[in-house]
Amino acid sequence: MPIVRVDKWSAGLSATGNRLIQGDNLRVLEALSTQYVDSVRCAYLDPPYNNGETYQHYFDNMGHAEWLHSVAERLRKIRTLLTADGSVWISIDDSEVHYLKVAADEIFGRDNFIGTIVWERRTSRENRRVLSRNHEYLLAYAKDLSKWERFRNPLPITPEVANRYRNPDADPRGPWQSVSANVQAGHATPQQFYALKAPNGRIHEVPKGRCWVYTKQKMMDEIAKGNVWFGVAGTSVPRLKRFLSERKTGLTPNTLWRADEVGTTSDAKKQLLAIFQEETLFDTPKPEALIHRILQISTNPGDLVLDPYLGSGTTTAVAHKMNRAYIGIEIGDHIKTHSSSRMRSVIAGESGGVSRLLSWSGGGGFDFYRLTVTD
Repeated sequence: MPIVRVDKWSAGLSATGNRLIQGDNLRVLEALSTQYVDSVRCAYLDPPYNNGETYQHYFDNMGHAEWLHSVAERLRKIRTLLTADGSVWISIDDSEVHYLKVAADEIFGRDNFIGTIVWERRTSRENRRVLSRNHEYLLAYAKDLSKWERFRNPLPITPEVANRYRNPDADPRGPWQSVSANVQAGHATPQQFYALKAPNGRIHEVPKGRCWVYTKQKMMDEIAKGNVWFGVAGTSVPRLKRFLSERKTGLTPNTLWRADEVGTTSDAKKQLLAIFQEETLFDTPKPEALIHRILQISTNPGDLVLDPYLGSGTTTAVAHKMNRAYIGIEIGDHIKTHSSSRMRSVIAGESGGVSRLLSWSGGGGFDFYRLTVTD
């Protein structure tokens, strides 16, 4: 099953490693297995949800066993393509999420389950249903969780978090925030229980069931260095100063992704409308900000990203703007009429989605391929 380059649908620079491939994704994944074993840093899947809905490009209603087998087959192929510290992220809703979790546990191992992300996909109320379904899920798995944990990127510090750092005492080291100077006493040593004398002479006793975070001598040293805060008047309970300039890591990703952080399906539709000037394109596209969050956490520039259910091309568009290599697979002709066209817009400097966040101004290229089936 050779994969043949089609110049007509390629664009920009060639031989970049970026590929759009038209063909059945299972067959394409088999064809890629000889060249890309242990090469993919992150795979994102947005498979049909098997929820009984009718969409423009497909009727999402397979038998449960058939659907689960289909997705599991593809996950097995993808696992072999992942790097040792690679990960896979799967979008899904309530219809099949729990069954898919069990199947993915068998493929990747329960010990390699990263977590379940809840994404707020819409903010308006859906009154046609018994319950307004405002969220979907992302199931995340690592090929080897211990390796992925060492690789995983923190998220950048947000303005909200940065604003927690202030400088009420004009410390030359810059803005800081305070944290408790006492901790639970469960594993304390006797040296962590003492009466603490503040610079103004006031005595502070450690609360019941708590102990000081430092021994007495260490605490005195930290006070002398100006690292303990007793309030503006010097009479408050002591707290430790933590400086923004000394913070070495960003934020640990949480499992609740709000619409105002990563966008909604409606945001994605508006962007597609701006690009293609068509009212009805894709019913449930993913916003670029959602994919950007996934790639922020799981990849670095130059890494290879795989999307075997490319759809409207969001994953490849975001990967391109983030300077990641990518492979996008789709069987339908919309990979030519829409995905490829969208990528041409990206190369030309398309300004929607995460473009402004990334200061995207265009460039790069991709090669278009078609799977030719000989059997």
